[in-house]
Amino acid sequence: MALSTSRRAINQFIKPLSSSVYATRRLTSDSTATITVETSLPFTAHNIDPPSRSITTSPNELMTFFSDMAEMRRMEIAADSLYKAKLIRGFCHLYDGQEAVAVGMESAITRKDCIITAYRDHCIFLGRGGTLLESFAELMGRKEGCSRGKGGSMHFYKKEGGFYGGHGIVGAQVPLGIGLAFAQKYSKEEYVTFAMYGDGAANQGQLFEALNMAALWDLPAILVCENNHYGMGTAEWRAAKSPAYYKRGDYVPGLKVDGMDVFAVKQACKFAKEHALKNGPIILEMDTYRYHGHSMSDPGSTYRTRDEISGVRQERDPIERIRKLILAHDIATEKELKDIEKEKRKIVDEAIAKAKESPMPDPSELFTNVYVKGFGVEACGADRKEVRATLP
Repeated sequence: MALSTSRRAINQFIKPLSSSVYATRRLTSDSTATITVETSLPFTAHNIDPPSRSITTSPNELMTFFSDMAEMRRMEIAADSLYKAKLIRGFCHLYDGQEAVAVGMESAITRKDCIITAYRDHCIFLGRGGTLLESFAELMGRKEGCSRGKGGSMHFYKKEGGFYGGHGIVGAQVPLGIGLAFAQKYSKEEYVTFAMYGDGAANQGQLFEALNMAALWDLPAILVCENNHYGMGTAEWRAAKSPAYYKRGDYVPGLKVDGMDVFAVKQACKFAKEHALKNGPIILEMDTYRYHGHSMSDPGSTYRTRDEISGVRQERDPIERIRKLILAHDIATEKELKDIEKEKRKIVDEAIAKAKESPMPDPSELFTNVYVKGFGVEACGADRKEVRATLP
């Protein structure tokens, strides 16, 4: 998987490496040479044998992972600044810290596979082929946004990329995801659906009802619990008697994954897809961590210590893990990686500038995508007497 703006940045640094530094390095960043790595932690399995910890990768994949996650991180940091400048309004939930889940998952599947998630959706959209311009325009309520400026932070959408949102009601996207999986099986397609939710939504009754249906009908559904350990400001142990979410399916197998390790996520998602196509649903619990608060109104430091946050950054940060691998295998230098990050800042700034130029949606857009067309529905004023518009 490579983001729409990533290839330019990667190629800028790959080509010089392959021509001028090859003699002094064992590997180059555009090489297809194989590298064997091991996941940072073993998988913990429930009612199933876990996949291997040993994974084969390449210099090119390592550089792509670094580039994609760096772009996602920069996008979220920029969104934080735009929100504080009051250019983004309403709800806004940032994904920085959790990038390995989006990138690792995308690298294991195809765009024919479906993904549906909750409101922390910016980076999932980017991974599905969305652009930075569409992202920032949507965040700022502009016409060129992925949902025409009408959805905002919580309602990114890209059907042609297999991304079905972006949902604001806690846990409500999971039954919709099971519906997508039902459609895939009904149509005899060899694809799967990843229905994503957080630990805060893991106790929702509709989740268990949907999982039961998926298991009864052997649907190709993968339930992905992004466990960042805090549902809003509530620690998982205060909300769940059993926070081992990968075991919650009982009869449905599950796997606990280090969600800060992009290779562990890739291996788990590849394994889960193969399982789901043959045997039906499976649960993946991604052990991850968000650096920001739950949303922009949450400072994120009242229910956890700053030492805890900095400790995760130092020991488990997904981008730093890939950086260390790249340096260890002499694929790129520290300066070259810093240059990629600088390039990401530049393209993010360019996308923000273009998004600011995009106009606001026309007021008539208030009445579109609401009712079925062709029924002459009338829209009235607040007094219910004055007809303001007849919808097409």
